[in-house]
Amino acid sequence: MSVHKVCGTETEYGISVRNQGDFNPAIASGLVVNSYAGERARVQWSFEEESPGRDARGFGVEGAVVSDYDSALVNVVLSNGARLYVDHAHPEYSTPECFDPLEAALHDKAGEVVMARAAVAAGTLLDNEQRIGLYKNNSDGKGNSYGAHENYLLSRDLPFSEVIEFFTTFLVTRQILTGSGKVGAENGRPDVAFQLSQRADFFEERVGLETTLKRPIINTRDEPHGDPSKYRRLHVIIGDANLSETQTFVKLGAASLFLAALEEGALPDPVALVDPVTATWQVSHDLDFRFPLALEDGGSATSLDLQWQYLEWLTKYSELAGPDPVYDRVLAQWEELLTDLESDPLSLADRLDWAAKLRILEGYRQRDGLSWDDPKLRALDLQYHDIDPERGLYYRLARRGSMRRLFMDGEIERAVAEPPELTRAYFRGRCVSRFSQSLVAANWDSLVFEVGEDTLKRVPMMEPLRGTKERVDSVLSQAADAAGLVRALGGSNGRTGTEEGPAEGN
Repeated sequence: MSVHKVCGTETEYGISVRNQGDFNPAIASGLVVNSYAGERARVQWSFEEESPGRDARGFGVEGAVVSDYDSALVNVVLSNGARLYVDHAHPEYSTPECFDPLEAALHDKAGEVVMARAAVAAGTLLDNEQRIGLYKNNSDGKGNSYGAHENYLLSRDLPFSEVIEFFTTFLVTRQILTGSGKVGAENGRPDVAFQLSQRADFFEERVGLETTLKRPIINTRDEPHGDPSKYRRLHVIIGDANLSETQTFVKLGAASLFLAALEEGALPDPVALVDPVTATWQVSHDLDFRFPLALEDGGSATSLDLQWQYLEWLTKYSELAGPDPVYDRVLAQWEELLTDLESDPLSLADRLDWAAKLRILEGYRQRDGLSWDDPKLRALDLQYHDIDPERGLYYRLARRGSMRRLFMDGEIERAVAEPPELTRAYFRGRCVSRFSQSLVAANWDSLVFEVGEDTLKRVPMMEPLRGTKERVDSVLSQAADAAGLVRALGGSNGRTGTEEGPAEGN
């Protein structure tokens, strides 16, 4: 049986400081994080239970330390259960754990609001002519790429070899639906005027542990952020940062369905590419969607053909699994995207970032007679991703109804402030709201409190689907302070946050 697909995103934002050419991105990113004025707790991120060197293939460096330890010190946890921090000289927003892909898409969008407000607040500390710019993109155009990662809860019983075997081709070909679009090529790939994905040129391995060099299609970092005897956290690093709400929803939803079907043994034999790394940039560079990808069985298929095949398989799986309003909606939108892509790719300009951007750029090219290497087009490319609502081209399209929306502004505002109610993020977020002065450290599977005793008190949260509103709301509301909360969770014998007895609520 598959485990419920709790999911979320992590997005590193590009950063610039206008009229400060020699700016330090790490310092600027720290300024953004520390300036956010929303409800939050400034705490150290605890790496005590994190093992970045552990490899899901069964090897790796056990006990390896986090390479960017300073990021632990520029870190806040928000009242919605999210994490805002500095990662490799970028401000990063990690959504709370979400119950389904629709909720995850909502909280991904809330991250844009948080980041935009943090940038404005940080800007008040700069000289008048200077301005911080944040961009939800994946490349600076100078050979550097930064990540937009996805996380999915998996059963530990699923052999990781099957993830590699089945999931690789799905990730390579889904770029036709998940790309944000980019002018030009990078990282030594063949020249191209425009391509579908911001990230595709930067992938160099099929499988691996790294995330910032020799980037792999399948990342093997084995940090479950939960009970390691029961769960894996599949860390997907091949994907673009999307502004389109539809695109984020389908991206997360299709992957969640695929992984659930894989756990259930409901997929046919895997489709294997002869050279998935080369195929990654070939798919991104193929604006006609007709390039034949060589398959290990001796045949070939286009990215569009393969996405249709995956849709067919997962539709059959969903019918057997039973109706689910969210996943039924994923399948319907996925099918609509593929149908329109087949007939008129630019008709997707109201739903896919790459198509919206391509339409804008082609409009300027025709109006002003620009060649694809004109700097104006690269500037427009970047401006599409600017998360300042008054400057970003995406937001202009959305305001005039040219981009389909899934969420009302009021829903996004609630997600900025309030945590999901059906995962442990609820407990984390409410603790930030109620007991932020007593929180001293946090990570995804625990909180650490100062309660006026000789030792700090760690509350473990090893079950992603515990700590929900239903389980913990009464305990939280009755606790007058953090000490009272810890006592209530620990029970009469003084246990603190074990997941037995009274503490099962968390």
